[in-house]
Amino acid sequence: MSDTLVVTKREKLGTAETRRLRTTGLVPAILYGHGEANAPLSVPVAQLNAVIKHGGKLVKLSGDITETALLREVQWDTYSKDIIHVDLIRVSEKELVETTVAVELKGTAPGLSEGGVLQFVLHELHIECPAIAIPDKLFANINNLHLGKSIHASDIALPEGAKLTTDPHLVIVSCIAAKTEEELAAAEASVEPELIRKEKTGDEAAE
Repeated sequence: MSDTLVVTKREKLGTAETRRLRTTGLVPAILYGHGEANAPLSVPVAQLNAVIKHGGKLVKLSGDITETALLREVQWDTYSKDIIHVDLIRVSEKELVETTVAVELKGTAPGLSEGGVLQFVLHELHIECPAIAIPDKLFANINNLHLGKSIHASDIALPEGAKLTTDPHLVIVSCIAAKTEEELAAAEASVEPELIRKEKTGDEAAE
């Protein structure tokens, strides 16, 4: 699945210009790859946020440039609130690319009614697949996840033509027994109290 970003070529570069762009609702971007010259662009932040929100990777560029590109890297501000720059790499729709895709749990685990709790440990997978087939998300079906069982990376269904590059033995999610009150109390009791630093005397401080 691909989204469309309407891009504009950036004629002026530099910190002051990128700040000005952001105040007008645009994000500075760079398009590179396939042995062609890098192209400085600007992208509407609203369009970019929409792509990122649903996990999109492949985008069709229109406007000053007509290309198919992969959303390679997104840079956020210090507080991870606003996008400050984005890297785009040229690809063809049939080209094999390596990318990271988020994993989402789907269904209800019977292990929950068996006294278990879910332990969701791996939230994304690395895959290689044709650019046109990059999914927005991958799903871990937990409808058959019983107490004491796990779902591994190799159990996740991939799009046609895709190959898993993450270690297939890694656990995505497990259903483990919930700790009893006694076990929780014992765990708390085993935590060593924080050592209180003894204040130095005047003589010690002078050393």
